[in-house]
Amino acid sequence: MTLWRKKGRSPELTQSRSSEMTDRRQTLQAITMGCSKNRVDTEHILAQAVSCFDILPEDWEGEADCLLINTCGFIGDAKEESVNMILGAVGRKKEGVYGKVVVFGCLSQRYHEEMPELIPEVDAWFGARDFTPLLEYLGVSETGDFELKRQLTTPSHYAYLKISEGCDRRCAYCAIPYIRGKHVSVPVDELVAEAELLAAKGVKELIVIAQDTTYYGLDLYGKRMLAELLDRLSEVDGIEWIRIHYSYPDGFPEEVLDVMAENPKVCRYMDIPLQHISDKVLDMMHRHVDGAWTRALINRMRERVPGVVLRTTMIVGHPGEGKREFGALLDFVRSAGFERLGAFAYSEEEGTYGAEHYKDSVPAKEKQRRLDELMSLQSGISLRFNQSRIGSVVKVIADSFSDGVYVCRSEYESPEVDGEILVEYDEAAVHGVEPYSLVGEFLKVRITGADEYDLTGDIIEVI
Repeated sequence: MTLWRKKGRSPELTQSRSSEMTDRRQTLQAITMGCSKNRVDTEHILAQAVSCFDILPEDWEGEADCLLINTCGFIGDAKEESVNMILGAVGRKKEGVYGKVVVFGCLSQRYHEEMPELIPEVDAWFGARDFTPLLEYLGVSETGDFELKRQLTTPSHYAYLKISEGCDRRCAYCAIPYIRGKHVSVPVDELVAEAELLAAKGVKELIVIAQDTTYYGLDLYGKRMLAELLDRLSEVDGIEWIRIHYSYPDGFPEEVLDVMAENPKVCRYMDIPLQHISDKVLDMMHRHVDGAWTRALINRMRERVPGVVLRTTMIVGHPGEGKREFGALLDFVRSAGFERLGAFAYSEEEGTYGAEHYKDSVPAKEKQRRLDELMSLQSGISLRFNQSRIGSVVKVIADSFSDGVYVCRSEYESPEVDGEILVEYDEAAVHGVEPYSLVGEFLKVRITGADEYDLTGDIIEVI
């Protein structure tokens, strides 16, 4: 669904500042809101736009001929954040900082009728997958290898690899299937080719993402193919780490656990959003699993992949969650000992089954109280896990360097969502190697300290 309109002006951005017409290339800044799947979309757009624009960093604070905002429309807080970003951008446009403001992504897909009326100062609106019309508006001639080319917005040593689009699940609380459409897998060979191109650019870590990575392959091959895909990706020269995000528990392909246990390139790290443990709440969520099955799956993961780190997500305040159900959730989190856990309060989203069939019965204040209690519990669990690592020696990758300190991660930390390992530069340990040259390199580090989020460590050697 294409949503752009010209507002009486030419869509060619070369006309956006007619009073300043020169031979210089136009500048484009892109800001991505929401999840890493959106980030991949932005990177595909930028890889095409680089033929016509000088691409500015995402944190650029100066002028730009065009600002491109990729929005999130998942839940209330995310929508509010995207709207505030747009409002701030059109305010800066009025001040002359931006020539044009162009918006695409989930928010403009979901509210394609309302948003242009609410914020008319935006020059053009596009849906979540309107890549071709968006590029045409920008005056960019799209090349045939759109799905392969990426202009990375992450550090150059890691990249997200989106293996499918959309979702066939119909969880009662989730609007993603209505925004993104049905599940569509990317063929294995195309993903391997993309991974090879990324590796040639210096990428060492692939973070496999999708709305549901465990569903991968069913539409193309008639079976779940995540395990086979991981093995194929691990054969790409230059790729050293592969981690998995967003795995749905129902129908989880347990051969993935064998690959994780046996393949040294596959990180012993699993992101599996469980959302709840109460049978009543899981049924109302349409999750197609119950509490006993969920507990058994977690036990099998820990048994078959010794040392695996589990990240999960929970929802508090969903319809059907009373005091008993919330207490069961706390007991489960306490006993399961998830090393990483995020949570959010239920947000009634129009168009979803929950909004149409359930009463949002838990008051906002009570949702926040439950959220705070859950995260307080998790804080203690995370602290104990991190403290248990003190004295261990781990392989880490250095994400950045500033003020004499490397920000690093092991296979047990994913970027943007988990804590970090902070390591001071030690000239003797690295034999005088220039500190910035070690960004993106693997180091052997001994863990020396921990809090509930981050760890500290000392360099032993460069790997």
